[in-house]
Amino acid sequence: MTSLLIICLYLGVLLTLGVASNRFFTGTSKDYFVASHSIGPVLLLMSVFGTTMTAFALVGSTGKAFTSGVGVYGLMASWSGLVHSAVFFLVGIKVWAIGKQYGYVTQCQFFRDRYESNFLGHLLFPILVGLVIPYLLIGLIGAGRVVLPITSGAFPDLFPHPNPALNGGIPPWLTNLVIAGVVLIYVFFGGLRGAVWANTLQTIVFMTTGVVAFYLISNRLGGMDAASQQVLEKVPERLAREGMMGQLQFFTYCFVPLSVGMFPHLFQHWLTAKSAKTFRLTVVAHPIFIMIVWVPCILIGIWGAAFYAGQTINPNQVLGRMVGQLIHDPYVSGILGAGILAAIMSSLDSQFMCLGTMFTNDVIVHHFGEDHFNDKQKILLARCFIVLIVVITYILALYEPAQVFDLGVWCFSGFGSLFPIIVGAVYWKRATKAGAIASVLAMAATWGYFFYNDVIIGEAHGEDELLIAGMMPVAIIFFVTLVVFVAVSLVTKPPSEETIRKFFPEPIQK
Repeated sequence: MTSLLIICLYLGVLLTLGVASNRFFTGTSKDYFVASHSIGPVLLLMSVFGTTMTAFALVGSTGKAFTSGVGVYGLMASWSGLVHSAVFFLVGIKVWAIGKQYGYVTQCQFFRDRYESNFLGHLLFPILVGLVIPYLLIGLIGAGRVVLPITSGAFPDLFPHPNPALNGGIPPWLTNLVIAGVVLIYVFFGGLRGAVWANTLQTIVFMTTGVVAFYLISNRLGGMDAASQQVLEKVPERLAREGMMGQLQFFTYCFVPLSVGMFPHLFQHWLTAKSAKTFRLTVVAHPIFIMIVWVPCILIGIWGAAFYAGQTINPNQVLGRMVGQLIHDPYVSGILGAGILAAIMSSLDSQFMCLGTMFTNDVIVHHFGEDHFNDKQKILLARCFIVLIVVITYILALYEPAQVFDLGVWCFSGFGSLFPIIVGAVYWKRATKAGAIASVLAMAATWGYFFYNDVIIGEAHGEDELLIAGMMPVAIIFFVTLVVFVAVSLVTKPPSEETIRKFFPEPIQK
């Protein structure tokens, strides 16, 4: 019960902070959607990092290390540290400059103008929303799986569970409802500024508690050497450098982190920056922050493989069960549980916010015209759509589809495969409307085919992760998208001179 009270207290503080940000709200749609381009270096770093760290990074990485070994660190953390910063520097700053100059608040607005195509905007909207929904599910499913073991024993009569270790814990359906409700409230009132403020607090909390959890679990297992020795004796394959995966699979995971270049919620966070210099701290510190978060999670996962050797454990529950069973102090368990939830919620808020922004600007306002709506009406539309998305996500999360990590990989694979169109938009003058449309359709077709074979058919037959000639499907999807994009652009009419001058202005001669 003590752990539960601490978690509730944290949620209350977070809710208060998010709602308090409304006091700085200027009442304009620009302020609600992109915080009036007022975010400085520290807040940008915290909000961007918090947004990219989800249950995928904490719950998912621990679960994946539990099943696949230490190679998971190189699989995603190392690649992410390098690729994310490169994308922020090479793409993020350019997008910020263009977005601020022309007043963009969504990706579809940018792509619609750059590629001179309303159809491209209509095509991208459902695809981006469809890829964000699984991302939202990652957060809610992860939250439910973490809180259940941490709160076990709190309500044995009210919430019985067939597993004695989980009996009386808060069930996922209730956790999901509370988490979704808290995020909804502070985003509803605070807009993107509320999300940025909340993300800053949550990033501090989950980074601190992650290190504390690692230290305490390590001590309970007899120290790092003793814990690693148990892994060596019971499940030595978990310590293989490449993990339980082939070299091609390991290498082709590098395409997954490219997804940050096409995340609509990250695109929106880039636009909040006060200036181009604001990005410097994010580019430098982001890889360091990734290491601080991922190293403890990966080690806890492989230690868990030895601790639960011979037992059937849901990988999504490993982190929560390790905390609940090894750290018997309810105060510490509650604080650590709050830290895990902080990581999860720091992404949910931005994702809910971006969907509301996209619906308002890319569907309603674009269709009926800018002059038909004032700022209050735009904000109301965004809030209504956010509520709708929260309800849909909550219902879908009740079915708990797939493992958190694998669901995340598919979501990121879709975004990563669209990366060529954002690079082409800011670096290649010859990139055309037809090329962009054809590449998006090619991505959707190949992604859908592989997703169907892996998640729908593969899961039904109990198959492992889908590989194509030993490679991750994202590599195939990415190259199909890239080839189609380049080939079609080269054989179709180039953009107009007006568009070229707008997006590729000539440097000022000194």
